[in-house]
Amino acid sequence: MARDTYDFWLFDLDGTVVDVDPEYPRKIVTEIGDRLGHAFSDREAELLWYGLGDAREEVFADRTLTPDRFWETFHEVEDPYARAESTFVYDDAAAFVRDLDRPTGLVTHCQSYLTEPLLEYHDIADWFDIVVCCDDEVGWKPDPTPVEHAMNGLGVGTAGHRGALVGDNPDDVGAAWNAGLDAVHIERIGPSERGQCVLGDHRVGGFDEL
Repeated sequence: MARDTYDFWLFDLDGTVVDVDPEYPRKIVTEIGDRLGHAFSDREAELLWYGLGDAREEVFADRTLTPDRFWETFHEVEDPYARAESTFVYDDAAAFVRDLDRPTGLVTHCQSYLTEPLLEYHDIADWFDIVVCCDDEVGWKPDPTPVEHAMNGLGVGTAGHRGALVGDNPDDVGAAWNAGLDAVHIERIGPSERGQCVLGDHRVGGFDEL
């Protein structure tokens, strides 16, 4: 698949373009647990961070912990600059996204107070013509609204433009389809570890396959 297959490209951020050092989620979740009076294993920290399948809900239920309380504490604990320093850019993503010569956007569940320092720290903000951070007002993937917001910002929100959204999560696939785009699932985590097989219009192991 060539870069010019589509008139525009949209990307998820975490797990797609960037990821974090494995020690970082463990550190953050451990501190959250200390504040909430719950202990989490390394595996549970990974499940809470990446949200594989229904894993988060199962961990919360095991501890009678509400998602709202967990995420409130998460945002209290996490420092944007520590997150940026612990994050790396996938080499295959850099090679593909950096040189795109058509409208390019980012649609991420990562909040703006975390996203902006990360893009600045890694000097990749100029890879994207628009950045949409999902929230309760904009909507959350697989809701198509944040994707449509990005498309409108790129000037490709009308019929006649063919686009794709690349992401590592089933919600990215759903958001793409709900917005009328092709879904490219990048399989950073295999089906056996995820607990399910994610199918899109295209399924790749890395950007080099594009």
